[in-house]
Amino acid sequence: MNTQDVAARFLQAYETGEPTAPVIDEYPGATVLDAYRIQQEQVRHWTGAGQLVKGHKVGLSSPAMQEQMGVDQPDYGHLLSDMFHPEQQPIPATTYLQPRIEPEVAFVLGRPLSGPGVTTADAVRAVEFVLPALEIVDSRVRDWKISIVDTIADNASSGGVVLGSRPTPLSAVDLRTVGCTLHLGGELVATGAGAAVLGSPVNALVWLANTLGPLGIGLEPGHVVLPGSMTRAFPVTPGDAVVATLSELGSVTALFDDAR
Repeated sequence: MNTQDVAARFLQAYETGEPTAPVIDEYPGATVLDAYRIQQEQVRHWTGAGQLVKGHKVGLSSPAMQEQMGVDQPDYGHLLSDMFHPEQQPIPATTYLQPRIEPEVAFVLGRPLSGPGVTTADAVRAVEFVLPALEIVDSRVRDWKISIVDTIADNASSGGVVLGSRPTPLSAVDLRTVGCTLHLGGELVATGAGAAVLGSPVNALVWLANTLGPLGIGLEPGHVVLPGSMTRAFPVTPGDAVVATLSELGSVTALFDDAR
C-alpha cells in the first residue's frame, strides 16, 4: 500500500465533496498502523498549508462502539485550527459531506501532558478547565461504510468542533455523573452521562496522552481534547439547530446554515 496515494484520495474528497470508497475494500490486509500513517500524511499536508494542530479527539470510547468496530481500545484524530466554529454562528452547509453531531465535554489544557506513564492525577493537574462541546463527525468514506482502518485513516472521522463559552474548573465537577441532554431542531433526541466515556472522560485523556507519548507527540497548553461522545451520533442537515446541555457545565449551540 502506498499511504501517500490513499491520503491523497481522502484529501481529494475534502476538495470535491465526493466521498471515496472504503480503504479496506481495496486493501483488505490494511492494519491500524497503516491507517495512522495515512492519517499522519494528511496532517502533514494541512500543517504544510498553514493549519495548526489545536488538539486531539478520542473516538470509539464507549464499549458499544468498540464492540461494533471489533476493537478493544479507542482511536484518536487531530483537531486542526480550521475545524473550530464559533458558537451561534451559522456553519456553511457545504462544509461537510455526511455530518453527524455528538455532545461531549472538552478539556482545555493549562500544562503540557506527555506519556508514557501519565496517571489520572497527572491528567487532572494538566487540565485548566472544561467546556461543553459539540463535535461534528464526518466521513469521507461513502455512506459511512467504515471499518476501524477506514475511520482512523480518515482522521478518526473528525469534522468540526463548537465549544461553549463557560469554563468550569475540573475540581468543581465530577465528570462521571455529568448528565447530558441533546436537542435537535427543538426536539429531545438523546440523554447521556459522562460515565459512558470509558467510565469517565478523564480516562480518555489519560489513554490519549499515553498513546501519543511513545510516538513523540505531546499535548500542549491550550490544546483542546475531546474525549468521546456521551450519546450516539445524530445526522444533521442544513437549517438544523443543535443544543447540548451538560449539567453543571452549561450549554452549547451549533447552527447549520440552510443556504446551499
